[in-house]
Amino acid sequence: MQIEKIEVFPIKIKKDHVYLGSSSGLDTDYDYYLRPEYRCPYSKNMETLLVKVTCSGGISGWGEALAPVLPDVAGRIISELFTPVLLGRDPLDRGVIWNMLYGLMRDRGYYSGFMVDAISAVDCALWDIAGKHFGVPVYKLLGGAYRTEIPAYISGLPVAGLDEKVALALSWKEKGFKAIKLQIGYGMDEDIRIMRALREALGADFKLMIDAHWNYTVAQAVKLAHRLEELDVEFLECPLNPEDLAGYSELAATVSIPVTLGEADRTHWRYKDILDRNSCDIVQPDVGRCGISELMRISELAELYGKPVAPHLSVGQAGCIAATLHCDAAIYNFYGMQEYQPSILPVANEFLIDPIKCENGAFSIPEGAGLGIEFDEDKVRYYSSENK
Repeated sequence: MQIEKIEVFPIKIKKDHVYLGSSSGLDTDYDYYLRPEYRCPYSKNMETLLVKVTCSGGISGWGEALAPVLPDVAGRIISELFTPVLLGRDPLDRGVIWNMLYGLMRDRGYYSGFMVDAISAVDCALWDIAGKHFGVPVYKLLGGAYRTEIPAYISGLPVAGLDEKVALALSWKEKGFKAIKLQIGYGMDEDIRIMRALREALGADFKLMIDAHWNYTVAQAVKLAHRLEELDVEFLECPLNPEDLAGYSELAATVSIPVTLGEADRTHWRYKDILDRNSCDIVQPDVGRCGISELMRISELAELYGKPVAPHLSVGQAGCIAATLHCDAAIYNFYGMQEYQPSILPVANEFLIDPIKCENGAFSIPEGAGLGIEFDEDKVRYYSSENK
């Protein structure tokens, strides 16, 4: 079996709503606008990059790179840099291929960012091919399933007012969900006010987590964590800039609330630095940024340090969601809950023949060979910015 064809599909999907519900800055003529509270650009569209790898004998596999902005960048890396060295290779040589692709631009300093995002998409497609070749789900190739249902927590309450946030949270509780993570960073007093209202409304048996989106200094994050202790918050995600591993080490050693880190990091080398410094209590690799191979390698590394793994899942579409769920099933030191974006899954399912399901507070792992999903290729090609 040999790789015969590689196709990339940068996707931009226009929807009436935008991610996390922001409406500020949308009057720009450009696709991207600045979210001041998060200090980074967001798209007016839902964007991603899908890749299809086709092999001799007719087997094809799908992968996805997390691409909330500029999906065509990772697409060009695959089509122009990767394709010439991948054609004719055995797709089952996943480890060899990963190291080969990673080494292509290593001496030029491109060992993170879009380069590794592109590798991740190809890597997931190769796992999908391997599962189809052997006739088993990917989680079987990863060693088997420790769990067949994946408990989910709601990520975000994308409505404006406090009363509206509380009402939306209560509606998720009524639907069987038992945990919510709120994106904050609007100022400490406001963050505390929101979390206190949610705790009072949802009760002591409901889990609450916080994503602070890099908005605090160490001193501020320590103060925030101490004020959150009375609210029994499960974890504090990414309160500091991701480069500040020394600051994270100080924070994690000082506060009782577990600190999470890792969504911006892509390789086991970076995670080794995080873990050696004891910079967090829970690691959060994202399959759309590190691929299945690295996510599992990071998970095994974290196990050596006694750290649980809570895979990050934000705007990744069906390829990212399915790959994440297969990893969740096979991770020994899984945190116990998977991030779930209610505004993303319905859009992701529009591109699938059969939907991925998240009901009564839990994901079902897609069954069938490979990743267990089948794309509607006509729809993928229609929405691909390559064909617009």
